[in-house]
Amino acid sequence: MGVIVIACYRPLPGRAEELLELLRGHVPALRAQDLATDREPIVMRAADGSILEVFEWASEDAVRRAHENPVVRQLWAQFEAVCQWIAPSEVAELGRPFSHFHPVDLA
Repeated sequence: MGVIVIACYRPLPGRAEELLELLRGHVPALRAQDLATDREPIVMRAADGSILEVFEWASEDAVRRAHENPVVRQLWAQFEAVCQWIAPSEVAELGRPFSHFHPVDLA
């Protein structure tokens, strides 16, 4: 059974476009490693510029395997160069019911 995740990224100053470029290949890379499902991710921007990505891992085991996968680890290292991972609780909109975000089109 799949596992839905909300990943939150805060771009480092001047690195927002690089983050979006990495996100274009993020879920496709996970799928290529049989770690994510074919469910289309949803990507959105908060008022403070944080980016949220909602996608589906293939399983809890896939989450564990991702941490051991050299392709994924290299991709995550690239993310670390352009952003900080943040907890959803740090995104102000998520503290309100019916949170609103701006859609991000990665196409």
